[in-house]
Order: sequence, then structure tokens, then C-alpha cells
Amino acid sequence: MKTIIESKIANLPTKYGDFDVKAYKDGCQEHLAIMSKNFNELKAPHVRVHSECLTGDSVGSLKCDCNKQLVMALKLIAKEGGLVIYHRQEGRNIGLVNKINAYNLQDQGYNTVEANVKLGFKADERDYKAVGYILKDLGLDEIKLMTNNPKKIQFVESCGIKIKKRTPSIIKTNPYNENYLKIKKEQMGHLL
Repeated sequence: MKTIIESKIANLPTKYGDFDVKAYKDGCQEHLAIMSKNFNELKAPHVRVHSECLTGDSVGSLKCDCNKQLVMALKLIAKEGGLVIYHRQEGRNIGLVNKINAYNLQDQGYNTVEANVKLGFKADERDYKAVGYILKDLGLDEIKLMTNNPKKIQFVESCGIKIKKRTPSIIKTNPYNENYLKIKKEQMGHLL
């Protein structure tokens, strides 16, 4: 793995609560650890590995469940304590330009998996090595993982971290994301 550069910890007040943040640079990708103020006091904190989604997280796209999952996680860790790792691998790590090209293909009738494959990618190109580094850097050995993604569960377990509890990250569907969520469940094995 490339050398990861770390920032110092800084305070980040938000509309969801007061957090501490620490950034990690892995090559050209920069990731963010968003921690509750009591994070270091928790034996098994809530943890969400949130994959970057500019269209959902910043613009509020209705084509996915990303923004609502991020907000759900931030509210939970503000209330009960924990960590959100903002994993900067846009579009399942195909990048923003390719993600928008995949959106174009979806507009033509392809599903999310078919669109990625048509563009020459795997259904999911994400690499979680930086996440493993962050989990180790923050000294975690037992967590309550917030995810629907079995690959994230397998990765965390492969790091030697005990998952004390898995919290589903289920959001209400809308007409724009029903098929997207169906594909995540049926073709990618998400626990929905």
C-alpha cells in the first residue's frame, strides 16, 4: 500500500452535531474520519464506511440512497457516538465522469451494474485498503457496523475487527431509486 498521509484532528461543528475530523491522503484520494466527541471512550462504536457520492451527498440526487444513509449515520453517531469514514471512491471507484456516463446509460434503460460493465468496469471497483488503515489508526478492534453491503462486512472482519452488531442502513424508496435498490439486493447481494 502507498504511504498514507494523515492530518491532525480538528473540530467540525455541523447541523447534525459537533464532531472531530481527521483526513487521510492515499495517493490522489483523500478520505475523512468523522468522529463523535466521545469516540475514544467507546468500546464498540457505531461505524459507517460511507462511499462518496457527490450527486447524492451534495446535490440530493433521488437516484440512490446515499445522502439519506449518510444523514442517518451522522445523526446516529451524534446521538450515540461513533465514526463515519467518508471513503472517497466516487461511483464505486469509477470516478465522477464515468459515473455520469453510467447515469446516461441508465437513462437509456441499463441498470447500475450493466452500465458499469458497458463502460468497461466491474460492477464495483472499490478498494478498502485505506479504510483498513483508518480503522487500525483509530485503534478499533470491536464495532457496531452500519451497512447493507456484505463486502464491507467481509472486509472489516478480514482486518481482525469484531462486528458486535450490524445495523442495517435502510431508507424509504422513491420512484427514482426503486430499481437501483432492487439491483443492489438481487445482483450485488446487499442486505436490503
